[in-house]
Amino acid sequence: METATLKSIWPEGLSDPSGRRQSKPRTKGRTMIIDKGLGLHEFTDLLATSGEFIDIVKFGFGTSPLYPIPVIRNKIELAIKQGITVMPGGTLLEAAVRLDLVPGFFRQILALGFTGVEVSDGTIEMSRNLRDDLIKDARSLGLKVFTEYGKKLFGSRIDAHDFAVTAERDWACGAELVTVEARETGKGVGLFDEQGDFRDGELSYIRSVIPNLDRVLWEAPLKEQQVSLIKALGPDVHLGNIPAHEVISLETIRRGLRSDTFELHQVPYYDYMI
Repeated sequence: METATLKSIWPEGLSDPSGRRQSKPRTKGRTMIIDKGLGLHEFTDLLATSGEFIDIVKFGFGTSPLYPIPVIRNKIELAIKQGITVMPGGTLLEAAVRLDLVPGFFRQILALGFTGVEVSDGTIEMSRNLRDDLIKDARSLGLKVFTEYGKKLFGSRIDAHDFAVTAERDWACGAELVTVEARETGKGVGLFDEQGDFRDGELSYIRSVIPNLDRVLWEAPLKEQQVSLIKALGPDVHLGNIPAHEVISLETIRRGLRSDTFELHQVPYYDYMI
């Protein structure tokens, strides 16, 4: 049964009690998933069930060169057909920088059909000028650029003022969104402590130096992190590193169709009876 037919079965208020979710191409509340090695059939099934709610697919870390070429091309093509931006993980570009293979990296991702790129320095040290050049070069090639702030080292923290300066310069160079690092575990990095809980006052401090967070994407692989960010910043917050099998689950949290955020969006029953 087609998606449009399925939608027509349900009253509009039930499919989105928040009344706020945009259809694609979304500018608010974008969801980025991390693909750590899904097979073609599993990826096809994911898009059939959840493609409408996915805005960005990141082939995590340096996994992209390890796929058979026909498989990765098919995955990219399937995602693009559903209006999804597809990019390799930032670690792969960092490896290209370390090995002095950046031109070859860009040639290959364009040849495979990638539509986005992540510019990060979570593992290596990168000069500000090189970061600028990578962002500008990627944009000149027609790629959407998503930068990342923060180190992957366990225990690393966010310097809010440095983040603000970095983000402003990234945006000025052409970055679409700036991502706050949390790795795929969501523990002991960035906003989150060793248990994956928010570090006290961290988010409030960031908000005080970057009042407009519309162009910030928060890596939040754990459900409680997603709930906390949606409660703090609203359903339109951009969230990333979402496990592939939890896309619909996250969408229910955004819309108020899960108990964790149920009270944020529900209206009295009689409103539906008028």
